Amino acid sequence: MTAPDVTVVVAVYNTMPYLTECLDSLVGQSIGLDRLEVVAVDDGSTDGSGEELDRYAKRYPGTVTVLHQPNSGGPAAPSNRALEVAQGRYVFFIGSDDHLGPEALERLVDAADRWGSDVVLGRMVGTNNRYVHQAIYASTSEQVDLFDSELPWSLSNTKLFRRDLIERHGLRFREDMRMGSDQPFTLEACVRAGRISVLADYVYYYAVKRDNAQNITYASRFEERLRCAEELVEFVAGLIEPGPRRDAILLRNFSWEVAKLLQADFLDLEPARQEQAHQRIRRLVENHLTDGIRERLAPAVRLRLLAAGYGDLERLLQLIRQQKDGALPEVTVVGDRGYAHYFGFRDAGLGFPDEWYDVTERAAKQAIKVTATQLAWERDETGAQTLVLTAHSPWAQLAGFPPQAVQVSLGGLAAAVTLRPGGPGTVVRAQWPLHQLLGIGVAGAEPRKVEAKLSVLGGAATTALRAEGRPAAPRRAARRGFRLYLVTPHTDRKHRVILMITSVTSRRIVARLTTKWSSRGK
Repeated sequence: MTAPDVTVVVAVYNTMPYLTECLDSLVGQSIGLDRLEVVAVDDGSTDGSGEELDRYAKRYPGTVTVLHQPNSGGPAAPSNRALEVAQGRYVFFIGSDDHLGPEALERLVDAADRWGSDVVLGRMVGTNNRYVHQAIYASTSEQVDLFDSELPWSLSNTKLFRRDLIERHGLRFREDMRMGSDQPFTLEACVRAGRISVLADYVYYYAVKRDNAQNITYASRFEERLRCAEELVEFVAGLIEPGPRRDAILLRNFSWEVAKLLQADFLDLEPARQEQAHQRIRRLVENHLTDGIRERLAPAVRLRLLAAGYGDLERLLQLIRQQKDGALPEVTVVGDRGYAHYFGFRDAGLGFPDEWYDVTERAAKQAIKVTATQLAWERDETGAQTLVLTAHSPWAQLAGFPPQAVQVSLGGLAAAVTLRPGGPGTVVRAQWPLHQLLGIGVAGAEPRKVEAKLSVLGGAATTALRAEGRPAAPRRAARRGFRLYLVTPHTDRKHRVILMITSVTSRRIVARLTTKWSSRGK
């Protein structure tokens, strides 16, 4: 009997009714039943999944093989058992709650045969809001480099593997890992592979997030996630020599598995459990977080890992709370950049660069939530008329910024800005001399609306300045050269602060007087 081209391995535990769609997508593959083997292992299901598997085995004899075993606690043991009986030239792994595109296996096998690939990835998408990292699927590629591509971010086992590669290197799943057991398997397969290919021309795999969110990854407890992170980091360290290649893989593990341990649910642990977890994460950081990895981490992730590796528990908890609430600590402004006083900022003993604490965009978005409260005319120190706009920000820290960090402009004309505590929050005061306002509004001697804009930290955030209510200031007449203008500060229907500048001509005066006389005569 000729060996099938591909064996699909399905580890099953309580995935009805999703299992039915999964199996239908397999037996309906365009590759044909004669080229396909499905080995499904029922890992002690109690919801009818085992009976559903038997139904398909009876309907498709010679194609669907079902094995039953007591529950093992994870997908590793059933996957390994399936590998012991697999006969296909290639092996493909699928979650029993997921499903394939109709032509998936035919396309994958054809590509592997054409290119001589040991591992082939087909484009994978999430359904029901399940997240699937997409970067590796940007384009079809005959060969990708594990260490110089986005592949480390896509290390699930849902790929096509040459079975000779698996057997030659004795690759099996870690049965001591309840979650994450597919990563060591996939990673070592990719390290040993002669060629890894990517197909991005078709949706091959639909990864489903169940409505009851019972996928192991979603339902796992903190201790299991912590142990998974430890096992993955140590596995990578044992498999790959120190240097850029190892760093490329550990970047994913620290960014994903380790950093996610330091999120809001860490705050819910009992204090003794927090301390124990902190010490275990600290060891990972101290032993394996190299300078090369640290430089490439996302800023928020890097800060959490630095606090775990170099700070005490209280400072770590403080940082997690700040990141959870979106609250910024004190911000130092240098030029047009803002730097947050998170853990380690300008600590001489640590020597971390200011750039790691750059929160310019975040600070600007908070600072720019300013509402105009008053428009008024005043006299400056020389006695000249000046338009004064008063606004309020709920962010008290804004008062500590240098005035040049905040710019308020009318038609591109920057105001003189002062900041002071008030309210609670910060009072922003902007003022423009009347004679300068005329300069932005007289072109063409036609009426002009000049909208106020607010910029913070060199324009990192810019918005139209809106008002609370409809504040307005009295109309003022002013001369520029031989022309007379009316200047009217007010707000429009959208509550934007605007300035109406209208030239006063003899025709307008006559028209206005005519209107008045006509109304008196009625």
